[in-house]
Amino acid sequence: MISQNLLDARRYEKDAGNRISKEARPAFHLSPLAGWMNDPNGFCIYKGQYHLFYQYYPYRSSWELMYWGHVVSQDLLHWEYLPAALAPDRYYDQDGVYSGSAMPLPDGRLLIMYTGVRVVDRSERPYKEVETQCLAIGDGTDFEKFEKNPVLDANALPAGGSTQDFRDPKIICLKDGRYGAIVANRSEDDSGQILLYTSGDGINWKFETVLIRNRNRYGKMWECPDFFELDGKQVLLVSPQDMLPQGFEYHAGNGTLCLIGSYDENSFSFREESDQSIDYGIDFYAPQTILSPDGRRIMIGWMMNWDACAIRGPEAPWAGQMSIPRELHIRDGRLYQWPIREFNELRRNRVEYRDVEVGEEKLYLDGISGRMVDMEVQIRPKDPAASYAKFVIRFAEEGETCTSIRFRPRESTLKIDRKFSGSRRAILHQRRCFVEDAQNELKLRIILDRYSCEIFIDGGRKVMSAALYTDQSAEKISFRADGDVLMNITKYSIVV
Repeated sequence: MISQNLLDARRYEKDAGNRISKEARPAFHLSPLAGWMNDPNGFCIYKGQYHLFYQYYPYRSSWELMYWGHVVSQDLLHWEYLPAALAPDRYYDQDGVYSGSAMPLPDGRLLIMYTGVRVVDRSERPYKEVETQCLAIGDGTDFEKFEKNPVLDANALPAGGSTQDFRDPKIICLKDGRYGAIVANRSEDDSGQILLYTSGDGINWKFETVLIRNRNRYGKMWECPDFFELDGKQVLLVSPQDMLPQGFEYHAGNGTLCLIGSYDENSFSFREESDQSIDYGIDFYAPQTILSPDGRRIMIGWMMNWDACAIRGPEAPWAGQMSIPRELHIRDGRLYQWPIREFNELRRNRVEYRDVEVGEEKLYLDGISGRMVDMEVQIRPKDPAASYAKFVIRFAEEGETCTSIRFRPRESTLKIDRKFSGSRRAILHQRRCFVEDAQNELKLRIILDRYSCEIFIDGGRKVMSAALYTDQSAEKISFRADGDVLMNITKYSIVV
């Protein structure tokens, strides 16, 4: 039985979505049908299609009462909107259907596990909430909430576990054939921990162990966990809140964290070996991954940041977008990311230059412009014995309006800066990352869409992502250096 809340949302989103032209949306990054989008949810393969759900408020382009939006795709690049999947319409989720995951069941139905939110005390802010884990089962379009929800509540928490910060279940397959679910929780030390639950049927769940404790090392509460094997290692992805900076590795605020290590499934023990940011830019949070039919681990994330949401006002027709789906690998103990190989099929109109001299005068090149662009840039000093002080790429440029990338080889730092991108908000506009072993040389792959940029550094060793809402008429791309630089560049237009 579809609730009135969900029927109303479906009617509204269809009408509002039809009023947004294709040209007013990203060309190849997923945006909401209408209104607000945040975390990707329920990323899975079901009946031969990729399904992606997302945190959603259709009625306004700001975060409010959470629903689940829904899209499907054959190639992870062209998305079809389906009707909203879940609405807050039960006592246990009346204040929001929060993030979760999905998994096909052996009987052919699709299982969703999500966090239901209920406010229990509104006497003061922040409101006191209770978060529980709930199920919905359906045919891939319509879903019926489980009659015995919630399936995990305060009784399933370890000692000291918070009932207010208990969310974002990710269902995984265990090697013994059972289901697992990792769930984010706040512990008694006021920082995050990841809990592991198991089930034989996906319906009845029991607590197994605390998989890992933050112990106030990386921010406070951890959100949106994912846990998978990759290239012989075990990987845990989380999104920490209230981070303190650690050099250029972790920035203050809401960030991302990748822990790489080993895992003993018999004892449910995860041993950390290394840590790193997932994305070093301004806008990336709450990623989810899947294993593709051909064995690739593919990740997609919310390309916005809770510290920078004001860049898009509630009067806008939509807010929030997803990253390009990225293939993941472990190399030399690090997580590498690269756009899925299917993206190359969108490339058209190759333009190439070799050994172009770049100096103090701003340089424009014929054929190097646009806002739907895939561009590979390699730079090195003209004189190997003489360094240069700075190299700058400006894109989405018109007059003084632009977003820029600045590389300083002497500090080995790369900075993205969108403060001149047309935003009228004094919010987060810059990030820097350290580029290891640069030695005055730099290799970048820069992917521009109408409302974003993603910068892949050194073959995907690091990535910097940012949303930008510059007027679409700003299409110029320029280059400049303090010192003498030689540049190779290959640019493609992206046609969807």
